[in-house]
Amino acid sequence: MSGIGLTMRQVRYENRAFWRNPAAAFFTFVFPLLFMVIFNVVFAAGSADAGRFFTPAIIVFAVVTATYTNLSMTVTVARDEGILKRLRGTPLPAASYLVARMIHAALVALLLVVIVAAFGAIAYDVPIPWDALPAMLVTLVVAAAAFCALGLALTIAIPNADAAPAIVNATILPLFFVSNVFIPIDNAPQWLDALSSIFPVRHFADAMLRIYDAARVGSAFSALDLGVIGLWGVIGLILALRFFSWEPRR
Repeated sequence: MSGIGLTMRQVRYENRAFWRNPAAAFFTFVFPLLFMVIFNVVFAAGSADAGRFFTPAIIVFAVVTATYTNLSMTVTVARDEGILKRLRGTPLPAASYLVARMIHAALVALLLVVIVAAFGAIAYDVPIPWDALPAMLVTLVVAAAAFCALGLALTIAIPNADAAPAIVNATILPLFFVSNVFIPIDNAPQWLDALSSIFPVRHFADAMLRIYDAARVGSAFSALDLGVIGLWGVIGLILALRFFSWEPRR
């Protein structure tokens, strides 16, 4: 069987394993909607302005969680349990396994995007940006690939599975707060705005907000945002290729 065939077979396996864990699947899809409701209640009690901001913002949260957060944690657990080490002795190419994990994470992220966008349209009357759909798809593909690569790269810095939740959350939660995801930062200090602009979460959030506001700003594509996200993805991929470990760390 070709490498592509083995990869797609592994994708099907990852998908079955995911849906056979109903609790994990349930919370993966419920948490973004829960955050969306809470933030809409806290900020302007569900006003139209809050809905227009938090629909694309929670899409960003959902995609990053499905790719960067989940991939870094689950791969670390698989490494600690010796699964990655045993896989090296099977006919499945190492690249096929990792690519399959990334594809599955991206598919989950895409499903989350559909759910959040539909929920925003139904619950908060936020129109789905059909006219900006090409820009949205390109942005989502670039972001999903970049955050998957960064998630794999982060496993380099995680010593064991017990430390994974703390390290992963420490690297991503602060960025959600300062990157136009959990709260608007229109009136943030200039230094904080400049700092958050270094990282890909801010550019992903800005790109999605632009897409949802394309009718007003005139263009849904943002070359700068896509470029920064892609650059971070390339950095993550290079680090993962160079330093990724298949052996449990003792």
